[in-house]
Amino acid sequence: MMKEFIPLPHIRTLTEQQMQKRAQEFNVQIQKRRTVRDFSDRPVDKGIIENCIKAAASAPSGAHQQPWHFVAVSNQDIKSKIRRAAEDEEKEFYQRRASEEWLKALEPLGTNTSKPFLEEAPWLIAVFAQRYGIDVQGNRVKHYYTPESVGIACGMLITALHTSGLATLTHTPSPMGFLKKILKRPDNERPYLLVVCGHPKEGAQVPNIKRKELNDIASFFT
Repeated sequence: MMKEFIPLPHIRTLTEQQMQKRAQEFNVQIQKRRTVRDFSDRPVDKGIIENCIKAAASAPSGAHQQPWHFVAVSNQDIKSKIRRAAEDEEKEFYQRRASEEWLKALEPLGTNTSKPFLEEAPWLIAVFAQRYGIDVQGNRVKHYYTPESVGIACGMLITALHTSGLATLTHTPSPMGFLKKILKRPDNERPYLLVVCGHPKEGAQVPNIKRKELNDIASFFT
């Protein structure tokens, strides 16, 4: 049965000039976003994280099934467990799993097996993708476009955190099964991404890299 439809909320018409200004201002702001690996232990209020997660959960999803779950962690003991498990996987990655070509691609970023930011940052947000849902009767409900939906939500989460004034790092140790175990998530979920967030440490530095130009990443047919 088709769900009830309602009028599009909060309709407002902007002039071409206003839209150009907004687009330009947002681009300037988001271009300042950089992946940070040096975090301060300065606290971040839980309410900020809650609102950023709610913003992420407004993302579009296949059949509006919202196949995601966010686990926000500030508990120091749990963060320490996550760091130990992540570093174990990273050692395997750097020493055995990664090809020489892959390791060479990572060299300019200065990454290695040590992940102190997993304990130093005030918040870790583990994003889980739900392979299927469970209805009120306990039956499986097939989810559609789960990776695409969760990916969009993660992008919106990172943008919301940046807009709130926080620095972020996307961390994807492979495999990430330890997150499911440590955070006690159900069988229908798999770890998708670990977002580290907080204030950058004073004097924090980032790699001197540039983003591709528009002509290299986009094509227009007008």
